[in-house]
Amino acid sequence: MADTVLGGVMEFFRNLGIFDILLPFILVFTIMFAILERTKILGTEGKDGGTRKNLNAMASFVIAFLVVASAQLVAVITQVSSQIIIVLLLIVFIIMLVGTMRTNEELSKGDWLKEGWIKVPLIALAALSTLAIFLNAIKTSSGVSWLDVIWNWLGQFYTNSAVAAILLVVVLIVFIYWIIKGDKK
Repeated sequence: MADTVLGGVMEFFRNLGIFDILLPFILVFTIMFAILERTKILGTEGKDGGTRKNLNAMASFVIAFLVVASAQLVAVITQVSSQIIIVLLLIVFIIMLVGTMRTNEELSKGDWLKEGWIKVPLIALAALSTLAIFLNAIKTSSGVSWLDVIWNWLGQFYTNSAVAAILLVVVLIVFIYWIIKGDKK
């Protein structure tokens, strides 16, 4: 990767610890600070009920340092964040593809993304992908990911007729609900 000037810069940043220490620290600090500011869990001050930014910042700072101090947590954060970006790109590409099938009037209103037929599958895709990414990133004490553990456990039941019957009932219930739900307009 260091064959180019920019590749050399990225290698320098890697050796400096930007990717292993600084970026995970900034990410954890920002997310924790935003959560503490939003929830006001450390209380408010003044007549206007403003947040205690100094306490929120200090707590976020300490939590971010504790996270960065653990190499395992940093590895999980690095793996998860890189894979979440792939999921976000996939969702953007799906939205772009669906958007190409819309008229200019529909695109200018922007209401087409609020429709359930596109919103619900995208949210389900994002939620399931995020769950799978986290389960794949977190390892057991033997070094096997929890996604592999769950997949292997489920794999022992796939020939079982009871599982097939339960799956059939679930599919039928979803299909019947879809048929009878009616048009909400």
